[in-house]
Amino acid sequence: MRSADLLKTPELNYEQWSDLVYPKFGIHRISDPKAFAGRVRFRSIFGFHASEMRNNKCDCERTERDIRRDGVDHCYAVFQVDGRSTIIQNAEAVTLAAGDVAFVGSTRPVTYSNNGHDEWLVLQLPRQRLISGLGFEPPSGVASHSGTHASRLLFQLVVGVVYDEEFMSEVAGNYMQLAVYDFLGALLVPPDPAPRSHHSERLFKQICDVIRVRFTDPKFGPGEIAAEVGVSLRYLQKLFTSRGCTCSGFIQSLRLDKAARNIKQRTAMKSGQPLSEIAYACGYHDYSNFARAFRQRFGHAPTDCEFGNNARPVRGVRQERAL
Repeated sequence: MRSADLLKTPELNYEQWSDLVYPKFGIHRISDPKAFAGRVRFRSIFGFHASEMRNNKCDCERTERDIRRDGVDHCYAVFQVDGRSTIIQNAEAVTLAAGDVAFVGSTRPVTYSNNGHDEWLVLQLPRQRLISGLGFEPPSGVASHSGTHASRLLFQLVVGVVYDEEFMSEVAGNYMQLAVYDFLGALLVPPDPAPRSHHSERLFKQICDVIRVRFTDPKFGPGEIAAEVGVSLRYLQKLFTSRGCTCSGFIQSLRLDKAARNIKQRTAMKSGQPLSEIAYACGYHDYSNFARAFRQRFGHAPTDCEFGNNARPVRGVRQERAL
């Protein structure tokens, strides 16, 4: 699955290659600089900085001194497009074959070794954006993810873009970026999730504030929230489930509370405002769905003119109040 466009790029010696990759990858040293020959092609994939890379047989090293000098703090998803290579970090070695995916951190020494004319696609993942997208701190060393459903789907999603020049709008690309975070989350999720952090608490408050402003829009839902705040849908749902509710339930709770207030005001003022109009103003496309949710929440239909302060939610039905 080699990239024809990559083969059309100029072949670089070590100095040319080093100058080109330094801004995105930091300092890397080649074992035999005089014999080195490689190619690099930079791309943007779903808003991620990406690099197609190919070189002859060599060992490439990033040392502790290099890390201190350049201060690069990124993580990288490495897709082995062709050939075989080995990555060593934190005394762990992983071998990649075509179709495999590895996750590498830039803040620990690392060595790459390949058999010659291998090809990779590398996604650059700035650490803080990655943490926001995943919802947890990613591992600090190299980790190989091969043969799982998530790794195969991620490989097909990202590498497939290299060979598909179909136009994609910026909005669609944002959703695809969230999909990448979801697949990365499935690969990297720790067995025991960490307790809530200050970052997640601030982010959750930000999400709730966004929802309170926009919940009356019938087209507004978890997907739109995740895209607006810049987190993955998986992480968004995790923020709510860790607090005993769901994002959709929280939105519906706000809509029903507003509808109840409006109906109470309608009854008191005898305005005759159509209930369907109230339902739509509170974020419901369909009146029947609104009426069903209203009955489940309050124990009677919205047409009940006796609705007032004595109404209570149905016993045994779990409520997801505004948090």
